[in-house]
Amino acid sequence: MNSFKCASMGGVFCALLVVSPSFAIDLSLNDAVEKIMHESHDLKKASANLSRAEASLDAANANRWFKLDGSASYMNMVNVENPSESQKIELPPSLGGLIHETLKDTSIAFEIPDNIFQAGLTLTQPLYTFGKIGNAVKSVRAAVKMAEKSQELTRRSVRYAAIDLYWTAKMTDEIVKLAENDLKNARAAKRNLTSAGRANRSNLLKIESDIATKEINVSDAKFDRDTAHRMLKILAGIDIAEPLVLTDNFPSDFGELNAGNLKTTPQWEILEQQANMYERLARSQRANGYPTLAATASYTYSSMSGDIGHLFDKKGGQSASWGVALQMPIFSGGLNRANATIEAMNAEAARQDLAQAKKITTEEYDNAVRQYNHLRDNLSTLENARNLAAKTYTLSQNRFASGQTSAVELADVSAGLYQLDLALLSTKYKILMSAETIKKLGE
Repeated sequence: MNSFKCASMGGVFCALLVVSPSFAIDLSLNDAVEKIMHESHDLKKASANLSRAEASLDAANANRWFKLDGSASYMNMVNVENPSESQKIELPPSLGGLIHETLKDTSIAFEIPDNIFQAGLTLTQPLYTFGKIGNAVKSVRAAVKMAEKSQELTRRSVRYAAIDLYWTAKMTDEIVKLAENDLKNARAAKRNLTSAGRANRSNLLKIESDIATKEINVSDAKFDRDTAHRMLKILAGIDIAEPLVLTDNFPSDFGELNAGNLKTTPQWEILEQQANMYERLARSQRANGYPTLAATASYTYSSMSGDIGHLFDKKGGQSASWGVALQMPIFSGGLNRANATIEAMNAEAARQDLAQAKKITTEEYDNAVRQYNHLRDNLSTLENARNLAAKTYTLSQNRFASGQTSAVELADVSAGLYQLDLALLSTKYKILMSAETIKKLGE
């Protein structure tokens, strides 16, 4: 009895293993966009470029503030004649009246300390640089704004690419369903033809040819679907082996588009800031030929001794000073003027690129608006044509089953319905991506 129960439970367990479905990952549009943006190398690079630009701004601002430099040195004077002894100066007795009476006829020697230590601090604060530092800082600020707008442009581009990839993958899913249903209908027509008795050979050959063609269509559609799913998984950081279910479907209705005139884009702002950056750099290069006014202050400590062990036994000498310094460049061989000319030419090129970008991007934006409205207006007509084609195919199926029409006519009607299904799917995809193009450029 116990063995029977164990066997029954084992059978049930095995049956559960057989019928248990494999689990797939549900992926919505928002989740796909979030995952792809999180994995995007371009976004990470844009963030790094922004951090680098901000660090450059800190470096440029540092030139506004004082600089404190310190130095320390130790020297040992070497007596060349007798390196083991310090340097001495002897006053001979022949100096006569220059020496006190008590020291006459006596040799006098002065020992020069051969261990010398010096330490000092120097402080320099720029007061007025005639635009060298100010324009350099403003140019870097423009570079920071460029990096910020570049990050925004990259974010929009990555988001657009993610949405495009998702809807492309979803479209391949739908195409597989359409192709499989088209093949299923062709096989059903063959069964109807053969079940009615001896089939007409020409009709049978046509049906078999259509089935072979539709099998290829299914195979191609599945290949395209697998390719699109693999690319989506790679960019979203999902394991390739994981099956994927795209949960968002193509909408059936599309609302009116509320899109005004294009006023600005991240690309335009990047080019505008690029021109500003070059113009400020040109001013900074010109200012390199102007003087620099700075306040300076210094402190020096020195100590000397004949023995290094007694170098700091006594209080050393100290000195300090402060003042104002004016540094005036005299000749640079035209370097400053040449560098300023180069930066000015770069600014002019950026202005020209901005003017060209405005023309092209505005046309792209307006065309996306026109395309959205055009496809949306024609969508209902296309859906009506598809529904009529579906009714026509149903009638043709019934006529073919009763022997009232040929396989050629049935194949033509089937192909027409399949093409309209693809056209309707493609139109919905284009409407969605037109709206995304508008968001990418003018949001």
